[in-house]
Amino acid sequence: MARPLIGVSTYLESGARWGVWELEAALLPAGYPRLVQAAGGLAAMLPPDDPSYAAETVARLDGLVIAGGPDVDPARYGAERSPRTGPPAPERDAWELALIRAALAAGTPLLGICRGMQLLNVALGGTLIQHLDGHVNQVGVFGPHTVKPVPGTLYAGIAPEGTAVPTYHHQAVDRLGEGLIASAHADDGTVEAVELPGQAWVLGVQWHPEMGEDTRVMRALTRAAS
Repeated sequence: MARPLIGVSTYLESGARWGVWELEAALLPAGYPRLVQAAGGLAAMLPPDDPSYAAETVARLDGLVIAGGPDVDPARYGAERSPRTGPPAPERDAWELALIRAALAAGTPLLGICRGMQLLNVALGGTLIQHLDGHVNQVGVFGPHTVKPVPGTLYAGIAPEGTAVPTYHHQAVDRLGEGLIASAHADDGTVEAVELPGQAWVLGVQWHPEMGEDTRVMRALTRAAS
């Protein structure tokens, strides 16, 4: 059986260094393609593009991952910017929201990771908590905490037990988007996974599976995309 082609959205950075070069770069932490590959997929990087090309892009994929990254612009969900919200990434917001909507329309299996889960929520009309404490243990370091699945959900079928996951975020889902349900929580009640019940495979996780050894979530995506 051919391995499914899984597109992963990327950063667009004004300057990145390698060798003698410092140039604008579309980049992605290596953990993302490595996780896709370990889960049996082929990884394709999707740098920000004109949102009008999102449906054409998604049509060539078997599955889609919206990667982690900077805070979503609060204007996208009708909120005033908090002083603790990071600078906007308008190209990524526009492109990834278009990719999410195209995947939902096409029924393409979709996984949102951290920012990707938050954007999925925003794409469906939900809102975000712009700052919460206790989910970043040390700046620049992923720290573990336990997430507990909601019985009967898609996520519970993937990981039925409480699981320690690598996490690094200061924002979270507030009001759920239309049709979404919470499928995992942290001990403090923070929504840690969301999904969209229906015919398509749609899951968002607040943590970073690409920074750990547990491939179950990504394997579930690649199975759905096969």
